[in-house]
Amino acid sequence: MEVMIFISVIVLIAIIGLMLRRALHGPTVFDRMNALGVISADTILLIVLFGYLDKRQDMYVDIAMAYAVLGFVGSVAIAKYLGGKKHD
Repeated sequence: MEVMIFISVIVLIAIIGLMLRRALHGPTVFDRMNALGVISADTILLIVLFGYLDKRQDMYVDIAMAYAVLGFVGSVAIAKYLGGKKHD
């Protein structure tokens, strides 16, 4: 079981690396936002997997949930900034 978790961690780190490249060199803002969303989701999954490896799932799930909330608020703030203001 731990071998599968290690393989999953390695694959997730590789995906984060590819998405980091897309976030830094993306041709459009939408590519960069999508890459940041994937990085955030993969990081949350990595935190939970580290919890299974450390045998402290309860603590790591709480940390992952806090990270998810912060990521969501950050995404909404960036989208609001990039969306501009509408004048009625």
